[in-house]
Amino acid sequence: MSQQNRSSAVMQQRSEPHDSLDDFPTPPWATRALCEYLENRHLVNSAMTCREPAANRGHMVRPLTDYFGEVIGSDIHDYGAGFPVADYLFGPDPIEVDWTITNPPFRLAQQFVERALRTSRCGVAVIVRSAFLEGVARHRDLFAQHPPRLILQFAERVVMHKGKLSEKGSTATAYCWIIWQPQQTTPTQFDWIAPCRKALERAGDYEEMTDGQA
Repeated sequence: MSQQNRSSAVMQQRSEPHDSLDDFPTPPWATRALCEYLENRHLVNSAMTCREPAANRGHMVRPLTDYFGEVIGSDIHDYGAGFPVADYLFGPDPIEVDWTITNPPFRLAQQFVERALRTSRCGVAVIVRSAFLEGVARHRDLFAQHPPRLILQFAERVVMHKGKLSEKGSTATAYCWIIWQPQQTTPTQFDWIAPCRKALERAGDYEEMTDGQA
């Protein structure tokens, strides 16, 4: 059995029970940072479709709608934001979209990526703890089989609180975006997302999402 460092001084992972909903909403500025990066490289445009299969309260869906022509949101739990309740990993693959962009449950992130790769024409992007890049089994089963196109490490910390979105607080957890492009075979590239929170935050970003606002 593998041993896990559970020291609170390390603080490099969100510790969640096995059956947890992994409810850590993504700050909208972190999604805009990804979309700005992709848009500047002509990888996304307003004619494309995007799926967010772990839509939570809609804090990622809302900024995505500024960059995509259609954003399809759903979640396994009803958070009151009006999204269809659906288990992304259950049943037949959903219809294809151009991009799948999401903050997946950490323990199911690999399964989310694998299904997204089968159903995304242009790309897949997931925001995960940077520690997700580690792991012998994950390297063997995911990264070696499906090398990412880009790894974008945030230079500043992305603060995610359990069960709520807040513009205040701090964290010792580092996050990155991992991006796959199914049609690309070039080696994985690493880059940083330069500090951009102040430039990308918008009025109303931290308001609670309810049905009709998503």
